[in-house]
Formats: sequence, structure tokens, C-alpha cells
Amino acid sequence: MESKASVRSSEVHRVVITGLGAVSAQGRDIETIWRACLSGCSGVGPITRFDVSAYPTRIAAEIKDWDASPWMDKKEIRRMDRFVQFAVAASQMALADSGLIVDDSNRDRIGVQIGSGIGGLATLEEQHQVLLDKGPGRVSPFLIPGMIPDMGSGFVSIMLGMRGPNSCVVSACATGGNNIGDAYHVIRRGAADAMMAGGTEAAITPLAMAGFCAARAMTTRNEEPEAASRPFDKDRDGFVMAEGSGMLMLESLQTARARGARIYAEIVGYGCTGDAFHVTAPAPEGEGAGRSMREGLRTAGLTPADVDYINAHGTSTSHNDRNETAAIKAALGTDAYRVAVSSTKSMTGHLNGAAGAVEAIFCALAMRDSILPPTINYTTPDPECDLDYVPNVARKANVNVALSNSFGFGGHNVTLVLKKFTA
Repeated sequence: MESKASVRSSEVHRVVITGLGAVSAQGRDIETIWRACLSGCSGVGPITRFDVSAYPTRIAAEIKDWDASPWMDKKEIRRMDRFVQFAVAASQMALADSGLIVDDSNRDRIGVQIGSGIGGLATLEEQHQVLLDKGPGRVSPFLIPGMIPDMGSGFVSIMLGMRGPNSCVVSACATGGNNIGDAYHVIRRGAADAMMAGGTEAAITPLAMAGFCAARAMTTRNEEPEAASRPFDKDRDGFVMAEGSGMLMLESLQTARARGARIYAEIVGYGCTGDAFHVTAPAPEGEGAGRSMREGLRTAGLTPADVDYINAHGTSTSHNDRNETAAIKAALGTDAYRVAVSSTKSMTGHLNGAAGAVEAIFCALAMRDSILPPTINYTTPDPECDLDYVPNVARKANVNVALSNSFGFGGHNVTLVLKKFTA
């Protein structure tokens, strides 16, 4: 006779989103951030945490006056890098929003899948200076757990008592999407009933900013920060660094229904591909990104005709926006010109490893509220970027199927497919 566990693991489970949580430069909760996006309000401004006078880029979407004390005590705060604090705060919000109670009856079946593209760089920089100034004996014992990228997942598991599968995918700017997609598969195959999934990042640091400036990847539009991130616009000149975290409480439909949970949306597909082309540049014509979208639709059992909205990766860099536009055309064919596409990075900035999670949240909220967030700062059309980018003003629209795209250095491509929930 088969055990209950083996029977459960052989089933394929539907996966739904029951809770959302986020922190960003635009706010400390989901609804505040969402209202800012629908209003076209940018979170970008001058960097305040360190002297940037010698930097070509002196702006970012910085979370100013961050206070972690509502979500953790002072002792815990001292042990955590900023990126971990963001993860813990957003996860607590998502759990509370879901209404799921974690206790001894279910904690072994609830897991955590949270990634960070860069990890605790602030801790690393700080402690390296301690090493240089005071010697190895003064380096903090919390250096290693403060800097490694998996500590968002680790601390959330510990603090929320979630003892199911616990993992961390690091795939640069595709990190948030990858972690949600992998958590989706964990639930689908029956290895867990629920997963906290998402991404977190806090890389507005002297070294990270210097590195991205050296790569000439960021905007230098310092005098007009709110207009600096301009995806798909002909005058775009680079991305804007951002920080924050996005978390989704995922559950099997069976588990969510059993407790009468409110459901935001269903995840129905996950595309994940590699460019095998270049360490930083996307494959020509967005070949890998196009395959990711097609794979997402294939796994969802959907066609291009089903897609209503795409939350684009849309970084405001010349190569990304042009290649993503080509990828959308390759994946959707003539439907590419019908589907609404927007880049919320025009307002949030680029949250790197947290970007895909925050943007998946926006897709779920677009379904809930039947409204599309805009791409702001779109003033000069680029002939190579000729799709409907929902320019500057939010738009009422019924969204049944949405794609969330995330692409990362190293040739990582992720597409999450969300669908409005129906019984």
C-alpha cells in the first residue's frame, strides 16, 4: 500500500497567491506602493547614505529613514544586513495578509524560497574596513551570516517557524522570479503545501554603485531623478538602482480552499531559459527571453491570444529594452501589438534580485483591480521599441492572464505566468 506522502507527491497541485508583502522606496506596505505606481509617482531621488559627489550616478530609489523595529527586536536587527531586514519585514506582511497560521500542525509543510542577487554587500564593505583599520581580531562574528545571499531565506524560516523546503536561488536580476517559479514547482509536486517566496536586495552601497558606474550601466540624469528611469523611451541612458523586497505567500489550491483563504491570482506557468551568449549583454533579438515567454505559455497551456498584460523587465537600458521588445514580438507574434506592456521600474527603479517578486505582485494587483500600471517618463518614442507601453498614465483594463519578465546578468531569463483565479 502506498503511503499518504507518496500519493501526495504524485499529484500535480494548482498554486495560488494568498498573501503579498513589500517594502520599497515608494512605501512600507503593498497598498501604499501600489497607489504610488498607479499615480505615476517615482521613488527615485538623491542618495543620502554616503557621499556620492565623486560618482557619475548620484541618484537611486533609496528607502530613506528605514526602521526595522516594527518587525524585529534590536538584537535581531544588529545581526542582520539590511537586505535580510527587508526580507523579514516583507515576509511578515505577506504572512499576515494571507491569514495563514503557522503552528505545529503545518510548519513542516510550509517552506521558504527567497533569493538576493547580491546579498549583504553593506556588511561585507563595513567589515572589510574594520579588517583594514583594526585587524582580523575585530571582524564581527556576524560577517558571514550577514553577507551570504541565502540569509533572507534562512532568517525568515527561523523567525516565522517554517520548516519545509528552504532554499535560495541567485540569478542576478532574475532572482525574484526564479525563486517564485521554483517555489511554485515545490508546491505543484507536493513537496510542500505552502511557500513564502520572493526576493530582497540592499545594494545601494559605495562599492556596488562604483561597480555599476564603471560598467556604464546606470543613468547619469542626476539633476532630474524622478525622470531618470525611462524604459523604452528613445532618450533612456541607463537603469536606476533600487532597494527593497517583495514576498508572495503561495499555497496549494487545496490548502487555501480548506481554510477559506482570499486568493489574489493563480500561478499557471513558469518559463526559465539561458542565453548561452554573454555575461552581461542579452542574446541578439532577445532570443533567450523570447524562449522564456514561450515556455511559460507552454507550461500554462495558453497561447499568445490569451495574454492581456506583460510587466516587462524594462530596465531603461538601450540593449535590454530593444531586445525585450524583439523578444515579445518573437514570442507573441502579431498579438505583441495588442498586448499592453509596462515597466514599473520607471517608478520603482531596478530592485535587482527583488525586482521579479515586486513585479509579480503588481501583476496580481492589476488582476485584482482591473488596472494597468503605467510606464512613466515615456516622451520620445523609439522606432525599435514600438509596442503599447501604457505611457505615463494608468489604464483600466480587464486582466485575465499576465506575464512577468525578469532577465539577469549571466543570461538568465524568467517568465512567470499569472492567471485570474477561477474555481
